[in-house]
Amino acid sequence: MSHNTFGHLFRVTTWGESHGPAIGCVVDGCPPGLPLVEADLQGYLDKRRPGQSRFTTQRKEPDEVRILSGVFTDDAGRQVTTGTPIALHIENVDQRSKDYGDIKDKFRPGHADLAYWEKYGIRDYRGGGRSSARETAMRVAAGGVARKVLAGVTIRGAMVEMGGVAVDRSRWNWAQVDENPFFSADSGIVDEWTSLLDATRKSGSSLGAIIEVVAEGVPPGWGAPIYGKLDQDLASAMMSLNAVKGVEIGAGFEAARLKGEDNADEMRMGNDGKPLFLSNHAGGVLGGISTGQSIVVRFAVKPTSSILTPRRTIDRHGNDTEILTKGRHDPCVGIRAVPVGEAMMAIVLADHFLRHRAQCGRG
Repeated sequence: MSHNTFGHLFRVTTWGESHGPAIGCVVDGCPPGLPLVEADLQGYLDKRRPGQSRFTTQRKEPDEVRILSGVFTDDAGRQVTTGTPIALHIENVDQRSKDYGDIKDKFRPGHADLAYWEKYGIRDYRGGGRSSARETAMRVAAGGVARKVLAGVTIRGAMVEMGGVAVDRSRWNWAQVDENPFFSADSGIVDEWTSLLDATRKSGSSLGAIIEVVAEGVPPGWGAPIYGKLDQDLASAMMSLNAVKGVEIGAGFEAARLKGEDNADEMRMGNDGKPLFLSNHAGGVLGGISTGQSIVVRFAVKPTSSILTPRRTIDRHGNDTEILTKGRHDPCVGIRAVPVGEAMMAIVLADHFLRHRAQCGRG
């Protein structure tokens, strides 16, 4: 299996399987001299960690990250990056492979099982192996390193829709995101989502979700035409996530329903001598280059494929059969996709920051 690396100057390579002994990644291209210790990354991993509420998988993984290389203690006693590859490592401690014994020869509808089998002629049925969302823990760790590169940039994510029920934007408050199990910026939607997901979980089914990630403080000029567009790489990053089936920047698909005068982000000269945009339908990117506005990305996460509701399928011997998946699964995998989306935004922005600095000599 190739294609396990993402990025250009800031490059992330992940390795490991859901039920293997460990997962890990190598971050290459991080500039030297940045303070970096495990605690800088652990907070983001704790946000993604499973088993924190009844709305996520009950697999108990502490997700304690270790930095194995790429740092050194400087003369001031700080542990800083050296500019060499940073290896990050997380042990898997709560695998329960026996849960998958009943489906080892069956393909889950909506899952990558069949596609992996058709391509490689073999698949790791224990939790999906490499196709499991377990891999995304290392993206979150790498995203923590990327945030060290992005001084002055703030990246925040929130779930904005679940099971077709959307937040009320008039109640939006970023401070609420860490105060509820759904990472919602609208506290008024929490009770409704709770009832909806409880009923879905008890019925043995699952729900999809839409996640929004916003980066503020990105200066104008990041990204490059024609094939190095910032929004192009952001779309690629989000589409690389497990279960993501759609991505939009700014107004996204809604832009197709607007007239030209409504979609165009009008401008005035601000008091600081810089352009002032009167709206942000473009999501902070024009011509593939950042404008200085907030970068806004949304992505759609499909319902979890591993469910208790019986579904028609086939097995690897070519027989028609039925399947239901026991074990510990997220009834809405979109919840834990919030910190993963933030991480991928950070990785893309760190890469583009370094690419812009390399070509134009400034950040």
